[in-house]
Amino acid sequence: MELGIGMFGDLAVDPHTRKYKDAGIKIREILRQVKLMDEVGIDVFAMGEHHRPDYAVSSPEMVLAAAASLTKNIKLASGVTVLSSSEPVKVYEDFATLDLISDGRAEIYVGRGSFIESFPLYGYSLNDYEQLFDEKLDLLLKINAEENVSWTGKLRAPMENQTVYPRAKNNGKIPIWRAVGGTPQSVLSAAKLGMPLIVAIIGGMPIQFKNLIDFYKQEYIAAGHKESEMQLAIHSHTFVSDDQKVIDGYFQNYKSQMDRIGATRGWAPYTKMQYDGGKAKEGALFIGNASEVADKIAYMKEIFGITRFIGHMDVGAPENDIMIKSIELFGDKVAPTVR
Repeated sequence: MELGIGMFGDLAVDPHTRKYKDAGIKIREILRQVKLMDEVGIDVFAMGEHHRPDYAVSSPEMVLAAAASLTKNIKLASGVTVLSSSEPVKVYEDFATLDLISDGRAEIYVGRGSFIESFPLYGYSLNDYEQLFDEKLDLLLKINAEENVSWTGKLRAPMENQTVYPRAKNNGKIPIWRAVGGTPQSVLSAAKLGMPLIVAIIGGMPIQFKNLIDFYKQEYIAAGHKESEMQLAIHSHTFVSDDQKVIDGYFQNYKSQMDRIGATRGWAPYTKMQYDGGKAKEGALFIGNASEVADKIAYMKEIFGITRFIGHMDVGAPENDIMIKSIELFGDKVAPTVR
C-alpha cells in the first residue's frame, strides 16, 4: 500500500492584523516540506486547488513542477484538479510537462471540488455543474489515450483530428484518478470507466463508506476491468505527534478551519467532543501519535482493501516546525509500521 500526504495550503489568520498570512511564505514552506517527504520515503504528494483567500494555491501544477526539481522519487499529484472549470487540453499539457520534468512521476486527481468559486471566476454556469464535469472528463481521458483527438460535446467547441503536445512518458498516458466525496453516481462512473478511485472521508465513521466502496469494486469487475489492476484510496485529515500537548493544541487549528468553512455552510461550531470522537479508532480523523495513526491506517486496509492512503496534513495551517515534525513521524514511524 502506498502512503501519501496531501495539502491545501491553508493560510492562518495573523492575530495582530486579522489578515491571512503571506501566500508566498506558505508556498515556500510547502516546497521544503515536500522535499522532506521525499527524503523520508513518502510515496505520494497531492496538492489541492482553491480560489479563495484562505488557501495559498490556485495552481497545483505550478507548485508540483517546483517540487519536481527538489525531489527524486515521490509521485506528484493534484488533489484535486477541479475539472468542471478547467480546460482539459491545458490540464493534459500541464501535467504532461510535469511528467517530463519529474521523469514520470505526475498524476491527476480529477473531481468537482468542494467549493464553487472557480465557476464564476472562469465564466461557467453552475446550471451546467454535472454536464461540465462529464464532458470534460470524457475529453481528458480521450486526450490521455490518443495523440490525435477528434471529439464532440455540447458545452465546448469540438476537436477534429487535433494533436496535444507534449506527450507524457508512459506512451503519453498519465494516471488519472477519480476523486469523490461519496456520491454513488460518481463512484459508478469511475468503476465503469476503470478509473482508480480516491474517496474523501473527513467526517463521521469510515465504516459508513464500506457499502459505497464495495459497490465500486463490484461495478469495476462487472464492467470487465481486471481486479488485479484496481486502485483504491482514501483521503482523510491527518496529523501526527508523539507529544500529547501538541495533539491537544492542534484542536484549535482544526476548529478554526472547520468553523471558517462551516460559517458559509450553516454548520454548528466544531466541538472538542467531535475532535475526540474523530480521533477514536472508529472515527475519521487520523490524528494522534505515530502508533495510533499507523494502527488506524492498517484498519482502513483491513476494512476497505485500499491500495493507497493520503493523509491531508495541513488543515488549520499548523506552524512550519510542527508540520515538519509530523511529516518526519509519518515517514520514519507510521509508514514502516503500516508496511
